[in-house]
Amino acid sequence: MGTILLIVHLNGLRIFLLYIVGHEHSERQQPHIRAVDLQSGVRPSSPLSITNHACLTNVSKCVEASDSLGKEQTGSSPHCECVIVYIMDSLAEVEHIVLFMQENRAFDHYFGTMAGVRGFKDPNVQVNPDGHSVFFQKVNSFLSNDTDFLLPFYVAAEGGEFINGTQCMDLWPEANTPESWGYYRRSDLQVQFAIAEGWTVGDMYQEGVIAATNPNRVLWQTGSVAVPGGNVNTTQGPVLDNNASPGCTSLTQRLENGTEIESAQNYTCYPFDWKTLPEYLEDAGISWKEFQAYDIDDNPLPDFVFWQNLAANDPTSELAQRGLAMNGGGNWQGGLDLLKKQAAEGTLPAVSFYIGPGELSEHPPARPIDGAWLQKEVVDAIVNSPKYNKTILMISFDESGGFGDHVIPFTSPENTPGEWIINPFTGLPAPSGPGFRLPFTVISPWTRGGVVFTEPADHISQTLFLEQWAAARGTPFINTQINDWRREHMSNLINVFDFENPNYTAVSLPDVPPPHTDPLTSLLDGYTFCENTFTGYVQPPVPYGQQTLTDSLFTETGFKIVRGSLTEGRYLVIESSTKNLALSANDSSLGTSAATNDKFTTPSQRFVIYATDPKLATEKTFRISSAASVIDATAIANATTPFLDANLQFGSINSSAVFNITYEGLGVYNFLESESGNPIHVTHLFVFFPFNLLPSGMPSAYIEIHCTPQWFSTHCGRQFY
Repeated sequence: MGTILLIVHLNGLRIFLLYIVGHEHSERQQPHIRAVDLQSGVRPSSPLSITNHACLTNVSKCVEASDSLGKEQTGSSPHCECVIVYIMDSLAEVEHIVLFMQENRAFDHYFGTMAGVRGFKDPNVQVNPDGHSVFFQKVNSFLSNDTDFLLPFYVAAEGGEFINGTQCMDLWPEANTPESWGYYRRSDLQVQFAIAEGWTVGDMYQEGVIAATNPNRVLWQTGSVAVPGGNVNTTQGPVLDNNASPGCTSLTQRLENGTEIESAQNYTCYPFDWKTLPEYLEDAGISWKEFQAYDIDDNPLPDFVFWQNLAANDPTSELAQRGLAMNGGGNWQGGLDLLKKQAAEGTLPAVSFYIGPGELSEHPPARPIDGAWLQKEVVDAIVNSPKYNKTILMISFDESGGFGDHVIPFTSPENTPGEWIINPFTGLPAPSGPGFRLPFTVISPWTRGGVVFTEPADHISQTLFLEQWAAARGTPFINTQINDWRREHMSNLINVFDFENPNYTAVSLPDVPPPHTDPLTSLLDGYTFCENTFTGYVQPPVPYGQQTLTDSLFTETGFKIVRGSLTEGRYLVIESSTKNLALSANDSSLGTSAATNDKFTTPSQRFVIYATDPKLATEKTFRISSAASVIDATAIANATTPFLDANLQFGSINSSAVFNITYEGLGVYNFLESESGNPIHVTHLFVFFPFNLLPSGMPSAYIEIHCTPQWFSTHCGRQFY
């Protein structure tokens, strides 16, 4: 028997009558609606809640489920329940998607100190054979004799003029200079932090190619860099550098002594000849536009034969205007002004690509504070638009710029078709990507509230999301150039959103000064002004031999709500209503304790997960340990951390159980103990997550859907540091 839905009208409002009965739903996707208690008017917090009240006198009919689509019935019966539900937002109702990509910053470099993300307090940080974590980067005698290691360091730690001067810090690593291990804090990135914490930040979003800007932007807007063996039939790849001159280029390797050697000339054979994402959108009847003021080589379309021919043969065509035109006649504000104007009018195309001026791109030496001004302008334009309730803005960065990040990238298995190349200098296979983590934020009514999205993603994910959205709105397309491994292992970003609980409240972003312009030409000159004004304070002193772990790996206190399939690198608080899982007082079993607002001071309520295969991007099986006795990153190797076993007792890693953890959406995670074959019985659910906190009279179908004997379902709700 199934779900019967009847729409009636009550006082001019749409009322949904919902009735669920039977047990077949345990194999089906849960309905995407949420009930409201008719007596209290309260929206329950459970994924699907059904009241057991008699039908209201105002509503004379409800539906009794049957094999024949149901029959109408007057009044109430044991099988007849009437509830009012909110009509949820959905992906299909999204009308505008804005994709805004900045330049050359790594995740740790920007957000390593942020609370509730996989940053400097990562409990799963890689420990190298010498016993040191990857945070300890080796220092040779060419750099310093004061220490053997360099930890991440705050670039403005000296204070004074370094606070302003390091905004235009350059020397991003051409040969892995020590400056690559420097990072900023909240005080330097006030807008970037406010956006990440006001909406959703992704902490496992990776650069698409372990390479420079152009390859990553080509991947962003085509789905491929044409690595041989992939889904693109061309001889023009692989695109691995910024070549924009006809013909092919060599790869260069810089040796430790500063000398360079070159490969054969068979890479990045310009121009390129495969299909671009705007062409896919055009074929599907989806409106789109590239917003840009002038060419800074961040729009990849001019690198392709199709667009070069269009520019040469029909430059005034609508297609050329949408893909290639410079808005504003060279005025640096042109693309931004047009984006803001159309956002204010509610006339943005379905898909917008925004490419800002190079001086505001955050690419060193361009200042983060100038990029903050631009990000605020774009975010405010979208949030203040009359179409904000139907708009999604994604802000990403193209590549790490060589800045350091401590998380080992998820890459495909060796020799995966279209993913691996042969290193011309070693003759050994090497992955083309995905690469190191980047800042990534999603701004919309469905991503509000200090959320961290934990699924592995890269630039391909934005196209995968567009595919899902296009299918939902009835204008489907599939980018056939995306390699199978990426399609299977990189997130499509759907789980970023909670369409059931939109939040339209405003976020007041910090004010930042407008970017500096030349008083004579009115052209942007922020980093030139910075370099000239703060000479001697631009490059931070490297603190060789002067570091402590506490200072170097400083992390703010706080938490974020977790969303998406889980990955390592987090202290988790597993919460259900007023109860939290916790290590019991005798440190030997799992128990519960009252949920508190101060969980970051309660180690017994924190847990760490360890992937059974840390290299697998789609890994769903984990061991679980209490974080109460996690002292350092070597604890797991020494088997000193209490691990949860099949009997919900804590012991060594050798006796630990393996749990399959799946994300069900709406903040709900299912845990299945799988290694021993002994399921966690539903009675454990009542001990640890009592359902008497939910509405009474819950029909048995609800228990069968969400609480089968093999699963326990809870909110893996917040990540704490």
